[in-house]
Amino acid sequence: MNNAPIGIFDSGVGGLTVARAIGDQLPNESLVYIADTAHSPYGSKSIADVRRFGLEVLDTLVDQGVKMLVIACNTASAALLRDARERYSVPVIQVIGPAVRTALHTTRNRRIGVIGTEGTIASRAYQDMLEVASDVSVFAQACPRFVDFVEAGVTGSAELLQVAEEYLAPLRHAGVDTLVLGCTHYPFLKGAISYVMGPDVSLVSSDSETANDVYRQLISRDLLTSATTPGGTSYEATGTSAREFTALANRLMGREVRNVQLVQTGTIDILRAP
Repeated sequence: MNNAPIGIFDSGVGGLTVARAIGDQLPNESLVYIADTAHSPYGSKSIADVRRFGLEVLDTLVDQGVKMLVIACNTASAALLRDARERYSVPVIQVIGPAVRTALHTTRNRRIGVIGTEGTIASRAYQDMLEVASDVSVFAQACPRFVDFVEAGVTGSAELLQVAEEYLAPLRHAGVDTLVLGCTHYPFLKGAISYVMGPDVSLVSSDSETANDVYRQLISRDLLTSATTPGGTSYEATGTSAREFTALANRLMGREVRNVQLVQTGTIDILRAP
């Protein structure tokens, strides 16, 4: 048993969907969520920058004594997962693998679409994992403006639908029957994406499957909390103000986020050992 919190991070609000799924499945676990709002969004940044910013946040969570790290960001998962697993002694969970497994079990015609940030699509993290199944055809599309809409609190508008039509047209033309939402921001746009893709296309996001991975790792490592009452979530943000993050998170999540603390991440030691 281990009553230390689980650390979760994203560049902004997207990872809140993963945090909520973990909290729903493991209500007695304590969670610490850090939004790296000082450097958000990650999607258009270089892999080197994402790696540096992400490791700074993970270092902060480890210094706070978390028992597990959850990288609730697809771009960061693609950029720094291997580094993180070598760097820290606590288990590190990412969001790409769970979504891939779900997509492979969901597809009927073996034609799978993937949408994500420019960084995630360019990394080929999803494509390479999906294409391990030799009978699967993968069609990938970067949708950089989707994050901008979510971070602006826009989840339904004529402009969003127009942009979605443009981004998703190649995937509709390819005849995919399963679409992976390869960014934790994108579940907030499920309504628009589903409308454009049509009722016959299944949307796959990583939140619930990532929560399942967290549960399995806690069980296998004997890390489940012994607490018998709800653990709750502590929220932190980088940068100079948490006001915008708090307002947007409450708008998107239904007033679940309160008392966000500012946290300063420092210059990382690249050679830091576990």
